[in-house]
Amino acid sequence: MSSSAIFENLLDTFASRPVTPVPDSALQQMMQELIDCGSTILPMPGRGQTLERWRMLAAVSASDLALVKLFEGHTDALAIMTELEPDAPIATGAWGTWAAEPYFARVNIVDRQGDQVYLQGRKAWCSGAPMLDRALLTARDEQHRPQLVAVDLRQSGVSTAEDSWQAVGMGSTASVDVAFEGALGRCVGLPGQYVDRPGFWQGGGGIAACWYGAACTLAGYLREHCRQPHHDAHAAAHLGAVDAALCAASASLRETATWIDANPRRSAEIPVRRLRAQVETTVNSVLEHVGRALGATPFCRNAHFARLAADLPVFIRQSHAEKDLAALGELIAAQAVDGWIL
Repeated sequence: MSSSAIFENLLDTFASRPVTPVPDSALQQMMQELIDCGSTILPMPGRGQTLERWRMLAAVSASDLALVKLFEGHTDALAIMTELEPDAPIATGAWGTWAAEPYFARVNIVDRQGDQVYLQGRKAWCSGAPMLDRALLTARDEQHRPQLVAVDLRQSGVSTAEDSWQAVGMGSTASVDVAFEGALGRCVGLPGQYVDRPGFWQGGGGIAACWYGAACTLAGYLREHCRQPHHDAHAAAHLGAVDAALCAASASLRETATWIDANPRRSAEIPVRRLRAQVETTVNSVLEHVGRALGATPFCRNAHFARLAADLPVFIRQSHAEKDLAALGELIAAQAVDGWIL
């Protein structure tokens, strides 16, 4: 083998080395403390305090995006069960909500006894799986319909694939694949009800609040920089652009929350798709302007800034980019447009 081929092989091998996930015990402990002190009991969406719910999500995001990933999944699970089973007690512990269904990872109901079902298959994108007690997940029933199932993760039929999560940004969320091999679960609601209920899109708006909270914190570092006597006009210009973007996003969050509270039984798909698109654009703008204004220093010397800046680009990929924009465009093309009227 030639020296150039050896050189290329060495580099290829080194570049493809796996990420070694490091369990974040502080993250799990903090999540448990928030549960214990009652901070995860948020107002239900669509009942007059949607904006207050989103403010809580934004506040946790401003602290840490890995934490809000667990916090949002837990609080979403509580809201879903309260909406679908208002009279049923909710089991204690830390919950996750896992509804992703990529073609390569599906869970099926293979047997049942009443509302007790047995699950077989693999679930991807299971945020916080090694740190959680229970989860709500979507599975396919005998007629291939989506069915929401509550599962105790501590049973022998549940296992995690640690090597399935190679993230650097959002790495500590441990969003691994989870395998179910005859695991016992309980049906929550009717087939298809998880997606069809009003709370589905109302909850989707909460994700935009998470993105927004982290962007505000990054913008705050730029604002503090511009309060120092040594700042230059370029930094001030970047701050002006960031302020304009964040104010537009905050107005959209408030308007959408108000719409949801005024129309709690209507589908919020169009308002929330618009909101997520607007906030995603704002987040990308903030990341660009803050990075250009502040340079490498906060990325390398400020742990909080560095975590947010690394995690946020990964977190906003919960948006499906042009696919989501196309879905919004198809909805708008099919009906009269009222969102453009002043």
